Amino acid sequence: MPKLKIEDLDKIAVQQQRKMNVREGAGRAKITVHMGTCGIAAGARTIMTAFLQEIETNNVTDVIVTTSACAGLCSREPMATVELVGQAPVKYVDLTDEKARKIFKEHIVAGKFVQAYALSIGSERIQ
Repeated sequence: MPKLKIEDLDKIAVQQQRKMNVREGAGRAKITVHMGTCGIAAGARTIMTAFLQEIETNNVTDVIVTTSACAGLCSREPMATVELVGQAPVKYVDLTDEKARKIFKEHIVAGKFVQAYALSIGSERIQ
């Protein structure tokens, strides 16, 4: 293995910082993939991978991707919630990687939610 140079370390640091920003940073959009055991069994890892690939492919830097536990609708997994700054969250259900990519392009990038895949708009919290 060749010796690392300072430039190599700088490149690695930038790559790692970008990965951390995707998980923990601030952005104009947040994607939460529901990854309880039911979600994982239904394919949530594929959905997570699709969103992360779209971020990488499109060189998007202002979108956060995170996970949560089960949302309580096991029969509708895999699920994801998309939140754009200033807009109500949208919960998407019965996802596939193709649907996730369409949601990314239409909702995250273009700002229009994909009604065909949406279960609900807004928060389910009682305040």
